[in-house]
Order: sequence, then C-alpha cells, then structure tokens
Amino acid sequence: MRTYSFCRSPLSGDAALTNGGGQRAGLALGLLCLPVSAFAAGSGAVGENLLWLALILMSARIFAPFAQRFGFPAVLGELLLGVLLGNLSLFGVGLFDTIAKDPIIAFIAELGVIVLLLQIGLETRFADLVRVGGRAFSVGTVGIVVPFVLGGFVVGPWLLPGLDQNAYLFLGATLAATSVGITGRVFRDLGKLNMPAARIVLGAAVIDDVLGLVILAVVTSLVQAGSVSVGEVAQIIGEAVLFLGGSLWLGRKITPHSARWLARVDAGHSMLFAQVLATGLGLAWLAHAIGLAPIIGAFAAGLLFEPVFLKDFKTPQIVQDIEPLIRDPESRSLIDRLMPILIRHTGHQHEHMIEPIGYLFVPVFFVLTGMQVDLRTLADLHVVTVALGVTGAAVVGKLVAGMCAGKAGRWLVGWGMVPRGEVGLIFAMVGKQLGVMSESMFSVIVIMVILTTLITPPMLSWLLGRAPADENAT
Repeated sequence: MRTYSFCRSPLSGDAALTNGGGQRAGLALGLLCLPVSAFAAGSGAVGENLLWLALILMSARIFAPFAQRFGFPAVLGELLLGVLLGNLSLFGVGLFDTIAKDPIIAFIAELGVIVLLLQIGLETRFADLVRVGGRAFSVGTVGIVVPFVLGGFVVGPWLLPGLDQNAYLFLGATLAATSVGITGRVFRDLGKLNMPAARIVLGAAVIDDVLGLVILAVVTSLVQAGSVSVGEVAQIIGEAVLFLGGSLWLGRKITPHSARWLARVDAGHSMLFAQVLATGLGLAWLAHAIGLAPIIGAFAAGLLFEPVFLKDFKTPQIVQDIEPLIRDPESRSLIDRLMPILIRHTGHQHEHMIEPIGYLFVPVFFVLTGMQVDLRTLADLHVVTVALGVTGAAVVGKLVAGMCAGKAGRWLVGWGMVPRGEVGLIFAMVGKQLGVMSESMFSVIVIMVILTTLITPPMLSWLLGRAPADENAT
C-alpha cells in the first residue's frame, strides 16, 4: 500500500521542541507527518474507491438527464460517460485508468446488474411471463442458432480468412450472446416492462443464457481436448433446467409460507426488505455456483414475490397515514379516488424498497461497461471495416430471432436482443485466454460489442415511441 509523508518527524534532530507549547505544536506536526493511510478507516484502496464511487454516481446522474433531453434513455448517458472516462488517457489524463480494473468497483458493478434484474423480476408477473413462454423459447433459440451460424460459418471465414476453425466458432459464440441488462434497463426506464415484447425479451434472454453457456462449453472443450463430451453438455443443460424450474416452482411454493413466518417474527418494513434482497442475492449465488449467470438467479428471485404473498407485512407509511382520514363516511368521493393509490402503494412496496439500492449500484454497472471500451481499436481502418461487417451480422441474427415474436412487436424484440455488452466481452476473453483469438480479431469483437451496446438504447427508445397502443397492452 502506497503511503505519503509530508515531512520529517518533528521530534528528530534540531526540530525537537521541549517546552509545553512546543510539545503541542510538535504533536500537531507529528500527526500531519504521519502517512495518510493512518487516518483512513481502511486501506488506501478503499479510500480511493469511495472517491471513485462518488464521482461515478454524480457523473452518471448528470449525464443521464442530458441523454433523456435528446430523447434517449438514461442508460445511454451512463454508457457514454463510461466510454469518456475510460478513454481520457488518450488525452493525457490517466486519473481513471485504475477504475475499470479495480476488483471492488467490479464487484459493485456486478451487484448493480444483479439488483437491476431483481427489480425487473419484481415488476414482472410470473403468469405474464408464462403466457409468452412459447414465443420466448422460439426467439431465444433462433437468437442463438442464427448468429452462431452467421459468425462461425459465414461472416467469419469471409471477412477474416485464414484463421483456425476454432477462432470462427468462438466468433459465432460471441455473436450468439445477449446482454439483457441493457435492454431491461431501457424498458424499465421508459415504463414499458408490461409490454408483451418486453416479457418475450426477458424470457428469451434466459433461454439465450442457457444455450449460450452450452455453446461456450462445447467450443471450449473442442479447443482444449479436441472433442466434446455429450455427458458434459447434458449435465450443463440438466443443471440449468433444474435450477430454473426448481427455483420457480419450489420457490413459489415456499415464499408464501416463509413470508408469513417472517412477518410473525417482525412485520416491519426492514424484514420485508431483507427477505426480498436476501432471496435475490441467494439465488444469484446459486446460479453462479452451478455455472449460470448470477443475473438469471436474481431475475428468478424477483418472480417469486407476488404482492398477495406479502400481505402479512405492514403497509407503507403513506398508507398508514392516509387510512384514518378516509374512514369518514362523508368522504366517499375522496375514498374512491384514494383507494387505487393506496392499493398500488401496498402491492408494490417491496419494489419501492429495492429502488434506492438500484440508484446506488446500477449506474456503476453501466459506467463500468462503457469503460471497457478502448477507442484505440478504432484507429485501424481495416479492423473497423471488418468489425462493421461482423456488427451487421450480429444485428441481423437477432432481428431474425425477433421475427418469431408474432404480433408482440417483432422489431422491438429483435432489437431488444441485439446488445452483447459484458456477456460478449466475457465470451471473447475466454477465446483470447485459450489462444484461439488474435489481437485483431479480439479488437473486431470489442468494436462489435461497443456498437451493439450503444445503438440499442436509442433504437429501442425510438421504436417504443412509435409503438401502437395495442402493443402496450398487458
């Protein structure tokens, strides 16, 4: 840990003072001359991260309204802020270079996307998701197969000739990925999570994660061992199905009883908050433990909490304050107007409790995602040209999947599946670590991830603004 000392010890040599006032002055100077870390309640790294977190939060809140002012969702402002901060070193400002690689900030960012998917799950009704289950499965399956084929067997060999077949397979796997966090944030920010298109995207993203994991495991096995174990693939699929089916079926059996029991212990708001957040974190851990993305576990946890399951907890304070005022029979007209508001606050209080946690952690995820973008990759014209072709294939592959959405909004669903975000980068990093992906190919993928991540929010915002009223129906 680096420490800084401002001067020599005042008690050494000629600087020593022996009278009372001199001793007090010497003590004060001695405190100033201690290493800065001595004043910290933790390590220097923790102190730096407090500053970085404060800067990210305030900068994100300042940038987000600018994006919204131009008709774009707030998440685009946060992504662009990350791109700006991550590339200030190109202008000689290296102040933020360590943030993108800091493990503490990375954990906060991961926690942010987990909280986001927990929020989305809380605002999504399980019955509504089941209603679009068939279309979501079709979209998710096609959204994996078509981009994989385009990347691994068409665009890859055409635009990047002469590479090993394993490199093309990893390119296909990367194009098959989907980052649901970005799309889910856009739908949520614009209040459109109740749209059938949004529910299809969320369901398809779960399918994408499972099938993408299978593809990544198969391709990795081909590179490492030269063969694929059918048993290993079956195990991955079995664990994923068991987790998703088990957590939703068993969880919805247990949640009403656990909520009732916890409410007997403490019916206060803190217990309700703890139950919801702990369930989200617990299922996120379980998903990670069996090899799935933690965000899938968080989303599944959110689906467990129907308002009716939480009726034994105290109502929100605003409801408690208003209820005595509407018991007067003469206020019948006021009661009729206030009752829907009170019911809404009561039924959604668990969602409102998680909201401030999202304000803290979610922007960190999107800013950090933007900081992974290295604009120096745009300096090579040939790489950029190839990357544009690969990006075109990446977009087309997901738009084809959107055609399976039926009348729920083909273009909305297709564009909702387009962003690769951090998932695409993870797939690319695995290929790079295995030595099958060259620097130029990795740069191509990074540019593709940048473009698909940045163009999706404004496209979705534009499409949602043009969506007919019937597509907004629940």
